[in-house]
Amino acid sequence: MTTTSRAAGGRTRNLVLATTASVTAFWGWTIIAPLGVSYTQQLGLNSTQTAVLVAMPVFVGSLGRIVAGTLTDRYGGRIMFTVVLLATAPAVLLVAVAGLLGSYPLLVAMAFLLGVAGTVFAVGIPFVSSWYEPSRRGFATGVFGAGMGGTALSAFLTPRLVGSVGYFTTHLIVAVLLLSVAAAVWFLMREAPDWTPSRTPALPKLKAAARLRVTWEMCILYAILFGGFVSFSNYLPTYLRDIYGMDLTGAGSRTAGFALAAVLARPVGGILADRIGPKPVVLLSLSAVAVLAFVVNLQPEGEIPTGLTFLAMAAALGLGAGGVFAWVGTSSPAGQVGPVTGIVSAAGGLGGYFPPLVMGATYNAAEKSYAIGLLLLAGTALAALLYTAFLLHASGSRMKGSSARRPRAAGGPAS
Repeated sequence: MTTTSRAAGGRTRNLVLATTASVTAFWGWTIIAPLGVSYTQQLGLNSTQTAVLVAMPVFVGSLGRIVAGTLTDRYGGRIMFTVVLLATAPAVLLVAVAGLLGSYPLLVAMAFLLGVAGTVFAVGIPFVSSWYEPSRRGFATGVFGAGMGGTALSAFLTPRLVGSVGYFTTHLIVAVLLLSVAAAVWFLMREAPDWTPSRTPALPKLKAAARLRVTWEMCILYAILFGGFVSFSNYLPTYLRDIYGMDLTGAGSRTAGFALAAVLARPVGGILADRIGPKPVVLLSLSAVAVLAFVVNLQPEGEIPTGLTFLAMAAALGLGAGGVFAWVGTSSPAGQVGPVTGIVSAAGGLGGYFPPLVMGATYNAAEKSYAIGLLLLAGTALAALLYTAFLLHASGSRMKGSSARRPRAAGGPAS
């Protein structure tokens, strides 16, 4: 076997392992959302309390991505994947204990701990990027980004497992799965041949990245697109119950379909960005999100029109998320890819934290309407569309004091 063949086999194996780790961590990260309707009924929660519970892991996981991305630069993906998976397993079990005790404050506290699972993307994207040349990083990050399919597994399987084997046993199964994947990562995963640990102090790098214009431009785009996916996939079961009167299993199945559509679209966004550039991909995505948010606000009737609307929304969000991180890879200065993408990744998660809170706070129970939240999404997407169309360069953003350059081999966008 040639050296090239061994390298290709190694990067494929590590991409598969990284994506598997992401899928599993995402299942743990979003295990509360599919049961949100059940928690609401059992604990007598109002819409705001449910939104806080569902959004808490997203909030913690978002901020933790900055730290996780920096630590990945220093210690590598193999160690950090293992740590994240091992830390998530007990958090999943503690959520189950809090649910059995019927304590809302304790459940929120355990949801806070569960946020560690959400840092997995900030570990994986630099790791997989180091295995691929710049021209194929859109593909690599898109495939790894499909790890958010763990949301689909969580939405589809969690309610069914609870119904068939019980509440605590379901959480135990997920915890065992997390530990099993952690073992596989530890024994089978390897760093890229040219990866070297960064010894540069993290804080100065983060400060330098925060001063770049590209950082905040990509933050805005990713907060809308990936944040939109996270908020929809977490809050959709509650939305479908309130608007369409669906039960836990029915809402979970449809949420799984939503997540799957976004998962399939994300690699497509990365691949298209490699071929035609990220700007057209992002513009198409934002246009679709603005239109579809308005359509969702109209509450289309009938299973097929409603389903197609949400599937189209999911595909638009997934496509755009893939396009944004291909854009980050070509617009970040060399040597600052890790910090930039850590901040952008955090912004994406925070973009998924606030919308459920807004939806819960603005829900009109008398009219069964989430109009305010959905119209805010449409307006935000439209504003971002105009900014992207007229103020962002096709090959990358204008950067304060720096021209756009391709990232070094060991860096890459984090999601």
